[in-house]
Amino acid sequence: MLVAMRAELPVRTRLRLVGEGMEVPLVTGGSSRYVNLDFAASAPPLVEVARAVDEMARWYSSVHRGAGWKSQVATAAYEGAREAICRFLGTRPDDAVLFTRNTTDSANLLSASLPEGTAVIAFAVEHHANMLPWRRHRVTYLPIPAEPAGVLPALEEALRSTGGATLVAMTGASNVTGELWPVREAAELAHQHEARLFVDAAQLAPHVAIDMLAWDVDYLALSGHKLYAPYGAGVLVGRPDWLADQAPYLRGGGAVDFVTLNDVYWTGLPDRQEAGSPNTIGAVALGVACETLDGVGMGRLEAAEHELYAYARDRLSRLDGVTMYSLWPPDHPRLGILTFNVAGLHHSLVAAALSAEHGVALRHGCFCAHPLVMQLLRADEGLIVHQLALGDKSSVPGAVRMSLGVGTTEADIDTAVGAIATIAADGPRWTYRQDRHSGEYEPHPDPRPLPALPFRLSGAAIHHFGESS
Repeated sequence: MLVAMRAELPVRTRLRLVGEGMEVPLVTGGSSRYVNLDFAASAPPLVEVARAVDEMARWYSSVHRGAGWKSQVATAAYEGAREAICRFLGTRPDDAVLFTRNTTDSANLLSASLPEGTAVIAFAVEHHANMLPWRRHRVTYLPIPAEPAGVLPALEEALRSTGGATLVAMTGASNVTGELWPVREAAELAHQHEARLFVDAAQLAPHVAIDMLAWDVDYLALSGHKLYAPYGAGVLVGRPDWLADQAPYLRGGGAVDFVTLNDVYWTGLPDRQEAGSPNTIGAVALGVACETLDGVGMGRLEAAEHELYAYARDRLSRLDGVTMYSLWPPDHPRLGILTFNVAGLHHSLVAAALSAEHGVALRHGCFCAHPLVMQLLRADEGLIVHQLALGDKSSVPGAVRMSLGVGTTEADIDTAVGAIATIAADGPRWTYRQDRHSGEYEPHPDPRPLPALPFRLSGAAIHHFGESS
């Protein structure tokens, strides 16, 4: 059955997600259909992925080194997932495909593999996962251009001033505003200056067809939890030389050919950078997600999302008191992400009321992209740092984000926009209080009981207030 998963999948026009149609309790009484508009943070698994995980659990065993039949099958499934990812991303024949935990892990692995003295160039737009790992090297952060036409000239000027090994780290699409960045053109420009390009495709991969060979991208990372395979696996894909030249980022069993008490003989890729027992089930889940999306066609999914985004933007733009944020003009290509604030209401309060009173799930905060959000909001960073030093997050600015995915419908958007309109006009109907230490608002009181599930649930994980608060 596992082998059959690698065969051609039939073309689909509608993908199904686990948990569709779920009812959630409301603080005002009763329940409502759960409206998930938080795909940019994490996406639920595709039904095909969940089925594959259930089947793989029956066959789970050690990979690469087990003599048992289940180990042989598990190894075939693990490597089959690697093949599926290669096809999904359009990789070069010699690209290394390394399983990691997520995009953050991938960026840290690549950072640890850069040649000594490598310079890194990035724009201030980046997610922290594509910002913080490079700080072990010499990093230049470029200001965010006011117009998309300013990206490549700013990058070229920076490349002219660097010498030696250089890496350009660029997002494929902003997780805050959804704008697409000129990946193909940046790769061409980087290569003209003998530099390489790393693309954070965590947001890009679930929405846009990627072709690493055609784009000539050197390195690319993505996360399964954003690609409808939330089982703890991600990948780093790219040119093998830097990844093979350095000692492994993670050191342990499986990364070696031989070990003595004084020496280590590291093995080749991919095992060299995949030490320890791998997340076989997570890798298989990611491979099945890639094949399932391929079966539909990423171009078809992109076109459908573009129509939904235009619909959602039009509806949100008509609401009084709602301000939407973007870097560049509305006609610039972008994903289905809309970030906004409601006048006079804290972003956490808006998100809490949408969830507790309407069953609508949106993200709020700074989305792990503090420099970008501070620029969009024109916030005073010095004041924020001062408040944080006092242990007070209550005034940290942020926004609310609506993000679309394969399960999104016009009905979802109608429900969300209607709820936002109600909150913008009349405010929340329930009472809420804010935790000064977390900055989060939550319903008080909250009469909703946690569901009865076959595993332990911690009430402290969702209720931030202690007895002394």
